[in-house]
Amino acid sequence: MIIETFNLTKLYAGKPGCRDICLSVSEGQIFGFLGPNGAGKSTVVKTLLGLLKPTDGQAVILGRQLGDNQVRSKIGFLPEHFRFQDWLSGQELLEFHGAMYGMDRRYLKGRIPAVLEMVRLRGREKERIQSYSKGMQQRLGIASALLPDPKLIFLDEPTSALDPIGRKEVRDIIRNLRSESKTVFLNSHLLSEVEMTCDHVAFIKQGIIMDQGRLSNFTRGKRQVSLRYEGSPRILELIRENSQEISIENDRVQVTVVSDEMISGLAAIVVQNGGNLYEMTTSSYSLEDVFINIMGEDI
Repeated sequence: MIIETFNLTKLYAGKPGCRDICLSVSEGQIFGFLGPNGAGKSTVVKTLLGLLKPTDGQAVILGRQLGDNQVRSKIGFLPEHFRFQDWLSGQELLEFHGAMYGMDRRYLKGRIPAVLEMVRLRGREKERIQSYSKGMQQRLGIASALLPDPKLIFLDEPTSALDPIGRKEVRDIIRNLRSESKTVFLNSHLLSEVEMTCDHVAFIKQGIIMDQGRLSNFTRGKRQVSLRYEGSPRILELIRENSQEISIENDRVQVTVVSDEMISGLAAIVVQNGGNLYEMTTSSYSLEDVFINIMGEDI
């Protein structure tokens, strides 16, 4: 495992930032860490990075205990709110960050062109950062995080301030990292981005892990069915009995099913019990549906 935590807990003045966190992240995974604002995502990440000292519990990162100096050299990190010295060029910034990493100058000379190529900024490194678009600055930040050739990369909201083109560029970079057996720990509130990028996810609420696992396991086979019908209350009772989840909004009944047979069964319930079925539509069960179901309505 690249990351394993055992009841990791961080308290602030006795109040939990996160508590009893148990996570497992394997090599090569793109791991999405999801939760509403204030859920404890940043506290967990800062604790894993060694920026915060845990109150209780343990964590093993890259096979070593939390805070090990040898591990830090194998971790890359791009914070959500970063500011670069925009009077520098992209090349100068990477040279500066390489010096802070303590990297050998000869190695750095070859590594900078390599990471610039990875983030598609090769040929733009001599330009001042102040002339870069937001997407280019984000890609430069990822290049900086990749300088020491880390095995584990933490990305905090890497696409939140980008336009659709910029988001796609960052998504492509993240997918390429997986092909190089890098492990990416992705903090994001943009569920559609996570759905297109991650293979494993964990959901956190009020500092507690609510659920985690392979993304496909949360959505596989599930469908959303919207019914508009007229009939007796008995029809609704039967629909409830034959559905995993159900909600009612205005004149529509929203139902979650796990097979096509259940869809045809819902239509049969209405018709066979004397009802009039006016409309029936289906859609895939999205990560947003999963998120709301796990978090509840009080997020």
